[in-house]
Amino acid sequence: MSKSLTQSMRWSILDDVAAKDTGSLRALRRTNSERLLSALMEHGALHRAELARICGVSRTTVSTIVSDLVAGGVVIEAVGDQVAQAGIDASEVDGRARGFLQANPGAGAAAGLDFTLERVWGHVTDLSGTSLASAGVTAARDTPWQERLTAGLDLLDDLLTSAGLDRGALVGVAIGVPGPIDLLSGVVGPSLPGQAWAGVNVAAEFGRHLAVPVLVENNTRLEAVAEFTWGAGRGSRDVLYLGLSTGIGSGLLVDGNLHHGGARGGGGEIGHISADPSGAACPCGNRGCLVQYASLFAVLKALSPVLGDDAGIDEVLAAAEAGQEDTVRVLREAGEVTGRVLANICNLLNPERIIVGGELARAGDLVLEPIRATLRRSAMALTRDVEVMAAELDLGARAGASGAAALVLRQTDQLVAALLAGAELRPNEAV
Repeated sequence: MSKSLTQSMRWSILDDVAAKDTGSLRALRRTNSERLLSALMEHGALHRAELARICGVSRTTVSTIVSDLVAGGVVIEAVGDQVAQAGIDASEVDGRARGFLQANPGAGAAAGLDFTLERVWGHVTDLSGTSLASAGVTAARDTPWQERLTAGLDLLDDLLTSAGLDRGALVGVAIGVPGPIDLLSGVVGPSLPGQAWAGVNVAAEFGRHLAVPVLVENNTRLEAVAEFTWGAGRGSRDVLYLGLSTGIGSGLLVDGNLHHGGARGGGGEIGHISADPSGAACPCGNRGCLVQYASLFAVLKALSPVLGDDAGIDEVLAAAEAGQEDTVRVLREAGEVTGRVLANICNLLNPERIIVGGELARAGDLVLEPIRATLRRSAMALTRDVEVMAAELDLGARAGASGAAALVLRQTDQLVAALLAGAELRPNEAV
């Protein structure tokens, strides 16, 4: 082999190595950019030093990346009221009153759509999570998914218009639907009878109409994200959300990250944990499921001899407030059986806080106190002191839609790239 050919091969190999190194640096830089922006969106205004500590990077990396983000309008300097709203005394941080950063609220918008059997609700926020527009429309229970998709897109456009925006401002959209979502195929599994989205790849169908990332998640898990971000979960990192509604579902956030439901999306079905193995058969194939004792349907069925077959949650709450003995008893029993199931969950997961939502949470301490008392009796000493709180946000689709918008800001891949509209990151900077 000639010397010149050997030298040529050597330089070719070095060029390949350099290209790989450059690609690795670019990837790491993108990752760090996403991490910094996510921290600012989650925590609000942060000093550069605190931002470096939270993200586990050097101050040099923060300064280098932030300069690009500021130049691209993604991050801005936070001053005055913006710093005060974050609960920070700027003068106490390294003796400097400057150096605070925040995500630029006007750099983009996130949207969420939440579909129930009879309604779709939409919610649009800026990058700080501030609500820009929120509204809903009704749908007949037998409306096919194609018409629901059209209604959702029309609602989204109406919300953007009311906020003075268009689809070009979006960085992502998240969709909430009933039922499990298979994480491998993206297809919605069967759940409630008449569920229009069963068998549909919702992300792919919406993706045909939207030029941004589309996320799909179960309704109840989106309610959990909403409560974690803006409701009763604020200030906690490990939160279990329990929705006591017509059915019983849950959402789990561990160290601030949503658990998406396991290998096939079926995780979180607390309602089908057996509360009584000798109980009545459940359509799921189990016996004595929690949903048979503590769901809104179960409570209304137990109280129908007292309140009538046409009674709803409002009649239940009115009877409880009036001290109607049977109503108080049924609500307390629902809380007790829920507490027994949650005691096992606490022993397994040890959440910091349990948030109880859904229609039955409106009964307040009539349901919550029996849950707390049963937890104290039944859970291990190490896990029994978990906080049990009522949800703070609106019920159902409203909370789900706001949680969907929050999910976009927390989990949309390549968010920085979308905001910078494809701007190239310099490869030879600190990472």
